[in-house]
Parts: sequence; structure tokens; C-alpha cells
Amino acid sequence: MRRVAITGLGAVSPAGLTAAATWQRVLAGQTAIGPLRLPRMEDVTCPVAAQAHAFDPDAHFSAKRQTSLDRVSQFAIVAAREAVADAGFLPKDPDLAKADVVIGIGVGGMNTLDDSFHRIYGERGRGVHPLTIPKLMTNAPASQISMDLGLHGNTFAVASACASGSHAIGLAFRAIAHGDCDIALAGGSEACITNGTLVGWSALRILSRDTCRPFARNRNGLVLGEGSAILVLEEWERAVARNARIYAELVGFGANADAGDLTSPDQAGAEAAMRRAMASASLTPSAIDYVNAHGTGTLMNDIVESRAIRAVFAADRLPLVSSIKGVLGHCLGAAGALEALATTLALYHQLVPPTANCTEPDEECGLDVVADGARTASLRHALSNSFAFGGLNAVLAFSAWDPVKSHGG
Repeated sequence: MRRVAITGLGAVSPAGLTAAATWQRVLAGQTAIGPLRLPRMEDVTCPVAAQAHAFDPDAHFSAKRQTSLDRVSQFAIVAAREAVADAGFLPKDPDLAKADVVIGIGVGGMNTLDDSFHRIYGERGRGVHPLTIPKLMTNAPASQISMDLGLHGNTFAVASACASGSHAIGLAFRAIAHGDCDIALAGGSEACITNGTLVGWSALRILSRDTCRPFARNRNGLVLGEGSAILVLEEWERAVARNARIYAELVGFGANADAGDLTSPDQAGAEAAMRRAMASASLTPSAIDYVNAHGTGTLMNDIVESRAIRAVFAADRLPLVSSIKGVLGHCLGAAGALEALATTLALYHQLVPPTANCTEPDEECGLDVVADGARTASLRHALSNSFAFGGLNAVLAFSAWDPVKSHGG
């Protein structure tokens, strides 16, 4: 098994248009959830979302290029460009050209789909764009990244609802660890805040009407978000040889299926996924200092995840736990990737991001959810949890590769 370094980070999110801007707002616990703004609002009853309002496609793509890109692909390309530059790769680098691309997607090109259905049904037969299918297909962000950056490695999409981003990173990690590739771009992207999508989510009756409060006594549901996060993963010795900045080491990946309820979380499945990730990394529970929780802010999910964490870790050695969904909302296929990015930076800076909006921590959760603002801590190892609809669980394990450098970062 080869070691895997994280050498580049890129993000587009409701909190900022770069990884650094996103991290600073997450660290400040400043929510990016606000009033919903859409071109069409008919039938939408949910008043809030976490939207990347500041994102301007004209700043990144020509008008002609935009005709072939759904918003979900635009986010992914911009995040990938930043990650590659952050890792110190120059355009047309022959080694980078061999990189794999693995992108998690929850639902794909929903803006294209929603616009097309509006033309067909709302405008009674108006024709749709000729590139409708290539724009909305699930693999579009991965394919568009490969074309934009000239990457010829194994390129594909992963679809496992809100565990997609974590699954994508985990699969890329395994590819490098087992010698299938030396460099991979991995993460997730989502742009699903549309009229039709929100109507569907509202029917589930789990959306909050004001904000997301993970692990809070007064939590009342999740809030949809959008964005993308891409990590550059690199074989350790190669990264060291080129004197790359290493943010953290990706050391383990655990995944499983509850094989139970379609929407309700399962404590046993969550526990098993965390244990698998630690076993993959040869870590014991006592070594984990921080867990970036799935933490959706729904009544059931937060309780089940809290019970699973308490079952995995000794009562006198519970790790710090926080959720960043109070800032970013639930970005579905991008959620695990954004949370992996936040976990990586937490280790690099030795700072635990807070659980935003949690002004009244739920005592039943029984965890220190860092509700009082970002906290300096000595972080050796961390987990990032993703537990998805369909009972699909994915957990990533990270290590601070150099505590001295991390403290100074």
C-alpha cells in the first residue's frame, strides 16, 4: 500500500468562490444560508437555501463554452482548476495529464433538466437545447474536467446520493494506494437548487424553513446547498520528491450499505463504516481527535449519528465533533467533498471548525460539537462521515502528516 498525500484544494461554495474563502467562512461559523432566489419560484414553498450567488460563469467561460456546461459542471471545472494550481502543477504537465478524475454527483445537471422540462411542459412544446443530454448526464462534470485540463487517466462519476463526494475520494485514494495511478483529482459537485428539485425535497418534509442547526435542541431540518470541492491526491513519495506542499495524508476509507430503510439512517451501518475507515488506516478509536460529522440538522439523523459516534469511541475519549452544514447547507453530492476539504484544513491548521447555528446543543446527542466557535486543538487523526439516502455510508480517515508544520500553518 502506497501512501497518499493531499497536495491541492479547490472549491466553489455558498461561502466563497475559492477553498480559502470557503474555509475562512466555515471557520468563522458564518452561515451562507439565506433567502431563496430562483428565476422561477412557482410551487416552491421552501424559503431558504445556501446558494453560490457570487459565482459568475462569465468570469470563467466564454459564452460559447457555457452552452455546453450545466452549472454543476461549471462549479466542478473552476474548483478543479484551483486545486491543480494550488498543487503547483503547470498547464500541460505530462505527469498531470495521466491523472485520474473521480467526481461524486448526487443528482447531476438539474438546471438543464429543469429548464428543459419548463420548455416542454410550461411553454407547451418549445424545443430544448441540442446539447441537453450531454449537459445533464451524471458523468458530465468528470468528463468536462478531463477535457478542460487535458487529463487522460481513468475518468468517471460516482453516484451515491450525499455520500458521493466521499465515495469518489475514497476510490481515488485506493487507486493511488494500490498503484493504479500516481495523481488523481477527486471530489464532488452539485447544483440542484431548482424549482422542481425543491418541490421534490419539500415533499419529504425534512427541509428547514429558516436555517440549518446541526446537533441543536431546536434543529428543524436540513437546508439544500450547492457547490463543488476538488482535492488533488498524489502518491506520497512523488509529492515529497517535487517538494509539494502537503496539507494532510489520506490514510483510510470505509464504506458499506445498511441494506435497510431507503431514507432512515442506521446506527449499526454508521458504526461499521467508521470502524472500517479506521481499520483501513490501521488506527484505533483512541487515535481519532476530530470527526467532521454528516450532521444534517434533522431530528433523526443527528441523534443516530451521535449514538454511532458514542458507540465507536470510549466515553472518556470522545473526539471533538462538528458539522459545517450550518454554513454551507447540504450540498448532496458535493457535501462529502467539501467536508473532506474542511477536515484536511482542520488538520493542516490545527483548528476545529465550529458547528454554526448550534446555540442550544442537544444534550441527548452527548457530544462536544464545538458550538462556541472555532477551537485550537492538537489534531493527529480525523474522520469525515457521509451517510446517504439508500443506506450508503462512506467515511474517510485523515492524518496530520507533520504536526510541527501543521501548527505553524
